[in-house]
Amino acid sequence: MSVERALWEHDAIGLAGLVRKGEISPQELVDAAIARAEATRPDINAIAEPLYEAARTRAKTIDRKLPLAGVPFALKDLGIAMKGVPTHGGSRIPAFVADFDSVMTERHLAAGLVPIATSTSPEHGLRLMTESTAFGITRNPWNTAHTSGGSSGGAAALVAAGVVPVAHASDGGGSIRVPAACTGLVGLKTSRGRVPLSPLVTESWYGLVVDHAVARSVRDSALLLDLTHGPDPLSPYAAPPPRGTFAAAAVRDPGKLKLAVFRKSPLGLPISAETLTALDTAVALAREGGHTIEEIDLPYIGRDFIADFGRTVAAAVAGAMRIEVLRVGRSVSGDVERATRLMSRFGEIVSAGEIYAGLQRLHATSRRLITETAPYDAVLMPVIAHPPLACGAMDPKGADAFIEDVLDRLRLARLLKFKPLFGQLMDKSLWFTHWPAIQNVSGQPSIALPVYVTDAGLPLGIQAAGRPGDEETLLSFAAQMEKISGWQERRAPLQLPA
Repeated sequence: MSVERALWEHDAIGLAGLVRKGEISPQELVDAAIARAEATRPDINAIAEPLYEAARTRAKTIDRKLPLAGVPFALKDLGIAMKGVPTHGGSRIPAFVADFDSVMTERHLAAGLVPIATSTSPEHGLRLMTESTAFGITRNPWNTAHTSGGSSGGAAALVAAGVVPVAHASDGGGSIRVPAACTGLVGLKTSRGRVPLSPLVTESWYGLVVDHAVARSVRDSALLLDLTHGPDPLSPYAAPPPRGTFAAAAVRDPGKLKLAVFRKSPLGLPISAETLTALDTAVALAREGGHTIEEIDLPYIGRDFIADFGRTVAAAVAGAMRIEVLRVGRSVSGDVERATRLMSRFGEIVSAGEIYAGLQRLHATSRRLITETAPYDAVLMPVIAHPPLACGAMDPKGADAFIEDVLDRLRLARLLKFKPLFGQLMDKSLWFTHWPAIQNVSGQPSIALPVYVTDAGLPLGIQAAGRPGDEETLLSFAAQMEKISGWQERRAPLQLPA
């Protein structure tokens, strides 16, 4: 088997095994990944910064005994630092070049991973489609006329295209799970505090953001979490320690689980028939695994909850823009996209008192959610309300005009109609996906599972949300679903390596 073919067919653990046995060298593997990256780059446009020469240099001296020795990898162009590598955040604002590695980067390198590129993101991670003025449109390897999702859309595209078997990703409102659902990958959103974001930040978006990865297999996601989890001295809080290893959880039988299904849209918006078919497919697989299923409703997860989430994000964006102004030493208004600029203006309009009150409402609802779903080992629900959208389908110009109108009306009404107007905005901007923000607010883990492919040949994943701190049950369940369905053998219909 050629190195190129091995890169296409194996997951990260499989590739590392070939390196350890001496069947493939790290240099050969990295060269194959770089060749694949360049071959697919015109079609998927998923690379922000190539790191090819640094990757080749690192591959020459890698310790082949490391758990993921020589495995090609990609870092997201947002929220993580690697010394000397420009981080753009999907923006035209002058890049940040760190003189340090993030703790996550240190752990990736210590595991033997070899970053070959940074992956594209929408500007500041604010869209669930990876399209930006700075880098253009990132496309889905399953069908390049469609989105790979966002904000970790570049990471998902690189994995689905066979450039790397696993890639760093982050999730503040679905940004791991939405791309995974769009590209047929496993996407684990970890518990709050499971993986450190330091020293770049100690927390992001008031604790909504977590980091982990998109992966080809459940076992890759589990092992990578073993190699990267745990607080460092700057971590403001930490998830409960696992009972064992995540890798062990991914290979053991989950036993008979008690599962719930939540079908409704928190915004009361339409859900496509194919999304519901994907959810039914997941339910059928779970029943085949011997688990019990109950239908539930979460009536308190509604428009007010999502609006509070949106205001919280807007305030965080406003703060981030202030930090960028201080870093660059001038206004960045002309550098950012109109949607980012307007979201920042939203954040400036909201008072600090309203943000604090909204956070308390979100925390109270989270406590109720966690308490009422505690009897269930996991809750199945959609990730995206519709199959992966056509590139450009959510034209930002239309959304921006809507935001501008809301802003004008907010000024005139002196915020008297703030909540209903913001609810309308949430309907507009979250039409594609209604559910992932729930777990960002509650801090629960949730894993996107690639259970279904539409009649048009596009992946459509669903998610299983677990108890706080209990990634082990989710990984055990996900691995069983993977085995029953055989999805790990599916690949995007790209030209295969010789």
